[in-house]
Amino acid sequence: MKKFLLVVISIIFPKIVLAYSAESMIALDLNSGRVLYEQNAYEEKLIASTTKIMTTIVALEQMDLDTEITVDERVLKAYGSGIYVEIGEVMTLQDLLYGLMLRSGNDAAIVIACGVSGSMESFVTQMNQKAYELGMSHTIFYNAHGLEENDGRGNTSTAYDMALLMRYAMKNQDFQTITGTKEYVGKSNKKTYHWTNKNKLLRTYEYTVGGKTGFTEKARRTLVTAAKKDDEGIAIVTLNDGNDFQDHQNLYEVLFSKYDLVTIVKKNDVTVPDYDFYKNDEFYLEHDVQLLATKEEMDKIQVSYDMNSLEEYKSGDIVGVLHVSLDGKEILQNRIYIRKNIEVVKEGILQKLFGWLFGW
Repeated sequence: MKKFLLVVISIIFPKIVLAYSAESMIALDLNSGRVLYEQNAYEEKLIASTTKIMTTIVALEQMDLDTEITVDERVLKAYGSGIYVEIGEVMTLQDLLYGLMLRSGNDAAIVIACGVSGSMESFVTQMNQKAYELGMSHTIFYNAHGLEENDGRGNTSTAYDMALLMRYAMKNQDFQTITGTKEYVGKSNKKTYHWTNKNKLLRTYEYTVGGKTGFTEKARRTLVTAAKKDDEGIAIVTLNDGNDFQDHQNLYEVLFSKYDLVTIVKKNDVTVPDYDFYKNDEFYLEHDVQLLATKEEMDKIQVSYDMNSLEEYKSGDIVGVLHVSLDGKEILQNRIYIRKNIEVVKEGILQKLFGWLFGW
């Protein structure tokens, strides 16, 4: 009954319901990257242990999960939340990442960073490089755990940038599995660990599929979560929010009721109007173009194409860009790839062969 009333009131009085405790907040469509709700989403703030989303994705992209890492004396620099590893313990990267994400182990962050890149400094360089690649233009990392440095500096980002990061990370199957795990048993050469995920939405809100909590005295409570209902996926980020779990759940309920998932173009069904330069070939996309939209918005979605007419090309080349706009504002872009028509290619080779043999 509470959820029903929330949805009804949100439709009639959206500004009343969409009032949350967070200083910064955003909701992002995981499919398209469309911003569904924002509140001071571009204000730079400390992000505390939500940093560990970036730590995890950088580690996953640099090292195999079954790689063993030995804990050394550098772990003694860790304080705050931890999984309490000891010098000399040997653990797989997989177990360390579960300890990092489920229990927010600052000691695990140090061991991972040094094990993957040789030092915290080298690992942080990779974190910042990845942030640059993702377009996180208002983000800077100083460490892999999220605690403020001795000089007062701390990892800083915006709700929008962290939503971009979560959208990217959720495309990684290993990340999805780790962040969505409620309970995990990890092992080293010395101990067995039993961990419960600190993200309580995994147990209290049925559509939650992942996320990361965070807290320091300066940053206060930070939270990044993702939820999926049917094929609709949304990420929510809150920075400095004393009521974060409830705020996330309330906003998910409103957005899942308000928006429907719309398929704009299927990945293997791309037709560019009034364009026949590649008339014997096929266009395709990396994935279906989908976005969350209200029923009223569906008739206002426009698709346009920018094509490159290449004289020389091969299957798999990028030959254009598909643009999707709503009310004249671009929401997303997708690269258009080409697939050469195999039958036409074979026919052309045979024609050349016979021409050479018989003087055609």
